[in-house]
Amino acid sequence: MDTIVAIATAPGIGGIGIVRMSGKDCFSILENIFVPKHKENIEQIKGYTMKYGQIISKETGTVIDEVLVSYFKEPKSYTTENMCEINSHGGMIVLQKILEECLKNGAVLAEPGEFTKRAFLNGRIDLSQAESVIDIIHAKSEKELHANMRQLEGYLSKEIRQIRKELMDIMVDIEASIDYPEYDVEEVTNAKAMQTLEQCKEKLQQLEKSFENGKVVKEGIKTVIVGRPNAGKSSLLNAILKEDRAIVTDIEGTTRDSIEETVTVKGIPLHIIDTAGIRKAKDQVEKIGIEKSKKLAKEADLLIAIFDSTKELTEEDLEILHLIQDKTAIILLNKSDLGNNVLKQNPAIIHSGKTVIEIAALQRQGIEELYNEIERLFHLNEIAPQDETMITNIRHKTLIQKAEENIQKAIETIMMQMPIDIIAIAIKNALENLGEIIGENVSENIIKEIFSKFCLGK
Repeated sequence: MDTIVAIATAPGIGGIGIVRMSGKDCFSILENIFVPKHKENIEQIKGYTMKYGQIISKETGTVIDEVLVSYFKEPKSYTTENMCEINSHGGMIVLQKILEECLKNGAVLAEPGEFTKRAFLNGRIDLSQAESVIDIIHAKSEKELHANMRQLEGYLSKEIRQIRKELMDIMVDIEASIDYPEYDVEEVTNAKAMQTLEQCKEKLQQLEKSFENGKVVKEGIKTVIVGRPNAGKSSLLNAILKEDRAIVTDIEGTTRDSIEETVTVKGIPLHIIDTAGIRKAKDQVEKIGIEKSKKLAKEADLLIAIFDSTKELTEEDLEILHLIQDKTAIILLNKSDLGNNVLKQNPAIIHSGKTVIEIAALQRQGIEELYNEIERLFHLNEIAPQDETMITNIRHKTLIQKAEENIQKAIETIMMQMPIDIIAIAIKNALENLGEIIGENVSENIIKEIFSKFCLGK
C-alpha cells in the first residue's frame, strides 16, 4: 500500500497545524525533509516520542518551518502502520508547503477517511467503530458524543458479536444434525434453537428500540415556532438563544422568511425555526412566507404555538390551533407580565389538549418551564444513560431489522416443522445481516460510500 499524507487540521489560521502521514515508507520520506535538532537517525527514534527540528526543502535547502514531529511505529498506531504527525505553525501556506514536500518525496495524497479506512482494513477497529469516528467529529451535543464514544469503544460491536456467536452455535448444532442423522437429534436441536432464537430476537428488538432515542440524540428536535404577527415569535427565539438574533418591532409582518438556529436543551440539539406570522397575506412575498411556515409546521417534530395573551383569539389564532391539533405541540401565552391575560380562561386554549405555559418573551420569563415541558414530551431524562448502547446510525437499524425478520422466519420454520436445512438458510441470512454492521461480508461499495463522508486527514 502507498504511503499516504494529508493535512489533518481544519483550514484557516491557528496556533498549530498538523500534516499526517502513514505507510511503510513514512519514516524514509520524513528523513528526506526533516532535520532533528540533535541529528538523530529517524529509523532509530522510539515510537510515542516527539522530536523538535526543521522541515527543509530538498530542492532548495531552505527552511520551511520549525516543527515538532510525533512518531508512531507499527503496529501501535492509529492505522497499525508506521505513522508520523508533523506539528507546524498553523496557516495554510506553511501546511501546504510541508504537504508538497511529502508528496515530492514519494507520499500520495490521502482520500477522505483513508487513515480510518486503513485502521478498519488492518483490523484495529471494525466498521461500526469506524463509522462512529465521523459521528464524533459531527457531534452536536454531549449526549450524542457519549453515544458515539460508546460505539467507538466497541460496546455495539460486543453486543452484535455475542448475538452472532449464539446464532453460530445453532448453526453448529444444525450441521451436526445434518451430518449425523442416525442419532435423531433434530427434535432436540429444534427445541434448543427456538429458545436461543427468541433470546436473540429480544436483544435485537432492544437495540432497534434504542434508535428512537438515538435519532433524537443525533438529529435533534426540529422545532417550529408558529403564531400570528406580533405574537412574540421573534422575541421567543431571541430569549431561547439569549441573544438578539431576530429583529423585533411593533410592525406586523417584520419576519417574512424563516430564521433557523440550533441550541442545546437538556443535552439535545433543538433546531428552532422562527416562521413568518400566519395571517391573510398583504402581498405576494408575505404569501410565500406564510405558505412556507405552514409547510415547515407539518414537517416539525415539535410545534411551539405562541399567542398574545392580552388579545382575544382571532381567526388566524384559531387556524393555528387547528394546525397544531394532531402534532406534538406546546402553547405559550406571551406578554403575561402585562397582567391582562384574557386567554388564560379561553375554552379553545383550555380544551386544546396541549400544555399551556405563560411567558414574557421580552423579559425571558417562562423559558425554563418551556424547556422542562420539552424534556417531558420527548422523555429526554430517559435518553442515553451511561450504560446504554444506543443505535444512532440508520444503516445499523436497517440491518438489525433485517436480522430480526430472518430470525422470525427461522422461528416460524421450526414451528411449521420444516426440514432443518431450511431453518439454517434463515439463520445464515441473519448472520450476514449482523456481519455487515461490523464489516464482515460487507461489499466494497458500502465501504467506499461510508468513508467518502469523512474529511481529509481522518
